[in-house]
Amino acid sequence: MAIKFDSRYPSIDDLRTKAQKKIPKFAFEYLDGGCNEDVNLLRNTSELRDVQLKPNYLRAHVGASLKTKLFGIEYDAPFGIAPVGLQGLMWPNSPEILAKAAFEHNIPFILSTVTTTSIERASELTEGKAWFQLYHPTENRLRDDIIHRAAAAECPVLVILCDVPTFGFRPRDIRNGLAMPPKMSIQNILQVLGKPHWALETLRYGQPNFENLKPYMPKGLDLKQLGKFMDQTFSGRLNAEKIKPIRDMWKGKLVLKGVASEYDAEEAIKLGIDGIIVSNHGGRQLDAGESTIKPLTTIAEKYGNQIEVMMDSGIRSGPDVARAMASGAKFTFMGRSFMYGVSALGKEGGNHTISLLKTELQQVMEQLCCETTRDFPDHLIK
Repeated sequence: MAIKFDSRYPSIDDLRTKAQKKIPKFAFEYLDGGCNEDVNLLRNTSELRDVQLKPNYLRAHVGASLKTKLFGIEYDAPFGIAPVGLQGLMWPNSPEILAKAAFEHNIPFILSTVTTTSIERASELTEGKAWFQLYHPTENRLRDDIIHRAAAAECPVLVILCDVPTFGFRPRDIRNGLAMPPKMSIQNILQVLGKPHWALETLRYGQPNFENLKPYMPKGLDLKQLGKFMDQTFSGRLNAEKIKPIRDMWKGKLVLKGVASEYDAEEAIKLGIDGIIVSNHGGRQLDAGESTIKPLTTIAEKYGNQIEVMMDSGIRSGPDVARAMASGAKFTFMGRSFMYGVSALGKEGGNHTISLLKTELQQVMEQLCCETTRDFPDHLIK
């Protein structure tokens, strides 16, 4: 697909600024914020940007290619779209916009269990190429049914999440009524009235719902009952005993997301998992934790030849993708960057953001004299 982006928004920061103006405050703060005092949220990007890369200007160079192989599939860039919950709250129809854009650009799109479109619809839009992230249900029956749906939808990769043993403490969401059970306060209603484009698009596509969970939810739940249902339905804490039956059941590639220690990486290898995403949930779970680049560097060096090591959290640009890959990541994922794009530009946001990131990364590679994404580690200044 041709790489062309809107020159009015030549950075993710520009998209973030535009998104803040276009969507209600409660939706923007849900997207933009971390947990507690946002310490780890800010640390993720700042410490990633301490990584420096070395160019080789006089070396012979035949050009740079963004193409990257992962699990035997060649993608057109070494980054994909990370799973994000409640996407339709931030911009109506946004998971479908992003799934289509990812398919057109040949990059991975990961659908969250708790987002606002279904496994089946994401698969339809991507011709069976969308990945699926599973929040672990408390009941084996529910777990098995969701996994069977993902298999029937031909999802090539199942991602299981290990960094949500409890929901993060997020003061903004609590103030805005987006904790469970949610509520629509007078303040939130006024915010909606101040964003007419968002309000009209929401009317057009309807109130966002947990589409993947509809088959399992009793009809007619009020907001308080919905909160109780969610609390009772999901148990985020994973362990070996919960992972083993998933590994036995799932015939495709299995990825563990939320790895932040060598211990968890070792356990993943022992359990026969195919890949790990080193991640701290975008700084939304443990404010006192490390930035993602710190464990990524040690885990990739120690285990990168035994399991596919990927990274998300803190990546905001093409140079950030380069920094992560030079530090040992085989692939990268971003969540907020793409949601800023869709929230800012609507149906054009997915294509714009992917094109922008491709353009930035291509420029970095040409500058470094880096011909393939496998060569990034050769340019790391240690």
